[in-house]
Amino acid sequence: MGADLIVGSLIKNAGGGIAPTGGYIAGRADLVELCGHRLTAPGTGRELGCTLDVLRDLYLGLYYAPGVVAEALKTSIYASCFFSRLGYETSPAFDAERNDIITSIETGSAEGLVAVCQGIQAGSPVDSFVTPEPYAMPGYDAEVIMAAGAFTMGSSIELSCDGPMRAPYTAYLQGGLNFTASRAGLLLAAQKLKNS
Repeated sequence: MGADLIVGSLIKNAGGGIAPTGGYIAGRADLVELCGHRLTAPGTGRELGCTLDVLRDLYLGLYYAPGVVAEALKTSIYASCFFSRLGYETSPAFDAERNDIITSIETGSAEGLVAVCQGIQAGSPVDSFVTPEPYAMPGYDAEVIMAAGAFTMGSSIELSCDGPMRAPYTAYLQGGLNFTASRAGLLLAAQKLKNS
């Protein structure tokens, strides 16, 4: 098993919540070289390219990424244990081996899903005053609700939560730059869920 070439976004896990943009390409040297020519201009390869004056942030994000991903995994395990003890079905179970930072929480109702997302948003460091509401989104057969008070737009390593407005009304929770702040978001989500 393996891959000849992998690509990814630096605003996800690998950027450690710091990289504001960018991506990575890794794999067989000949394929990486071909990508370099395609990404910039034929003949320039990986020697040139737009860095947008953010190299420091890109490298800092890569440096912090292992610790940040560990915090997100800790948040995921805590969320799974916490919400399962409150009586909700979670996946994966808190004691299961993990290969991702996502935890799903079956809230059982539209009001429950909205409450969890609104609680996560209320506990966010950015835009905590915003109240997420379900909306029709292209590509989905049901309305979707999304919560993400993130420093970097689209950064799934920061605490976020979303889900389609249909049974079983599952909230998909991911991320968390640090466990302490993420725990506050989870507690607010549980409080709003209890009151829904």
